[in-house]
Amino acid sequence: MQYKGTRLEVDLDALAHNYHYLRSKISDTTKFMSVVKANAYGHGIVPIAQKLQDLGTDYFATAYTEEGEELRDNGIIKPILILHPQQHNLEVCIDRCLEPVIYSLETLEAFTAFAKAKQQQSYPIHLEFNTGLNRIGIDADDVYKVLEKMKSSPEIKVRGLQSHLAASEDTNEQAFTKRQIDLFEKVAVVVELELGYEMMRHESNTSGILNYKDAHFNMVRSGIGLYGYGNDAQYDVNLKPIATLISNISQIRTIEAGETVSYNRKFVAKERTTYAVVALGHGDGINRIYGYGKLKVRINGKEAPTLGIICMDMFMVDITDIEAKVGDEVIIFDPKLHTSRQMAEEAGTISYELLTGIQKRVKRFYKNASS
Repeated sequence: MQYKGTRLEVDLDALAHNYHYLRSKISDTTKFMSVVKANAYGHGIVPIAQKLQDLGTDYFATAYTEEGEELRDNGIIKPILILHPQQHNLEVCIDRCLEPVIYSLETLEAFTAFAKAKQQQSYPIHLEFNTGLNRIGIDADDVYKVLEKMKSSPEIKVRGLQSHLAASEDTNEQAFTKRQIDLFEKVAVVVELELGYEMMRHESNTSGILNYKDAHFNMVRSGIGLYGYGNDAQYDVNLKPIATLISNISQIRTIEAGETVSYNRKFVAKERTTYAVVALGHGDGINRIYGYGKLKVRINGKEAPTLGIICMDMFMVDITDIEAKVGDEVIIFDPKLHTSRQMAEEAGTISYELLTGIQKRVKRFYKNASS
C-alpha cells in the first residue's frame, strides 16, 4: 500500500540524468566528485551515494567525518573526501580510509601527528588554498611553511590540491573568478615543483563546471547540480530537480471575519474563511519565513497560500475556494510546477537552505532505485 503521510519522494532517474549531463561537460580524463554532505543536500546520503557509486562517480565529498563513516558503513568503497574535518576526530579519517582536506597549518600538524602515531606511510591528504572565498584554506603566504612540513613528513602525501570559487555563478564577477583560477594555478605549480610529483587539482563547483572550462583541471566537484539546480535558471532546462515534498490535510476549519489563525494572531480574517491544517512545520524544515502567504502549496491542482505563522508541526493554508477533504495530498514543491528553487526564492532564501533543512522525520522514498 502506498504511504500517504508526509514524505519526500526522490527520483533516482532524475539524479542519473543530472549526473550524466554534468559529466558530459567535462573531458573523459577529468574525474567527477559527487558532493553528498548535509544528508546529500537533504535527499538522503546513503541511497543517493549508492546510486552515484553505481553510476560511476570517481569520488565523494562530505563536510564531516561522521558523514564519511556513514557512507563506509553502508557499502561505499569509492574515495571519500572530508571537506571540513575537525581536529578532535581527524584520527577517524585514518581508521575509515577517509581523505582529509588540510586547510590550516594547525590541521596539518594535528593530522601528521595522528598519521605518525598510526605508523602510516604516504597517507593521502588534500590541501585547500584560500584564493578569495575567505572561508577556510591556507593563504598563499603560508605555502612554503606547509611545504616545509610536508617535506619532513613521510607519513602523509598530497593527493589533491583544491580551492573553492566564490562567485562562479555570477557573470558580473568573472574577473574575480578568473583571478581565483589564476592564483590557484600558480600555487599548484609551486607545490608540485617543490614536492616533485603531480597531484589532482579541483576547484570547480557546479557553476564552475558549467561556466569555467579552464577551471576543470583533472577533477571537478558537484553538489547542487546533482540535485537539479545549476545556480542559474538558464541551466534548469538541462537539469531535473529530483525531489517532491508532499504532506496531507489533517483538519479543515472555518472562521468568521475578525477571527484569527495561529500564534500571535497575525492572520485576521477579513471574511468567512475556510482553511486546511497541513501536517508539516518548522520542526520538519518549513521555516517561519514561509508564513504570511509567502508559500503557496497545491491542493487538488489549486494554489493555497499560508495563513499566519508556521508552527513547529503544522501550518495553515487558505482553501476557501478549493474543494478538499481531510487526507487530501498537499504538494509543497515538485520538479515541474513549483520547484524548491522557486519556493525558496519567493520567500527570500535559496534552495540549499530549504533542501538541507528538511528534517529526518520526513520520510524519504526513492523511485527508480533499480534502474
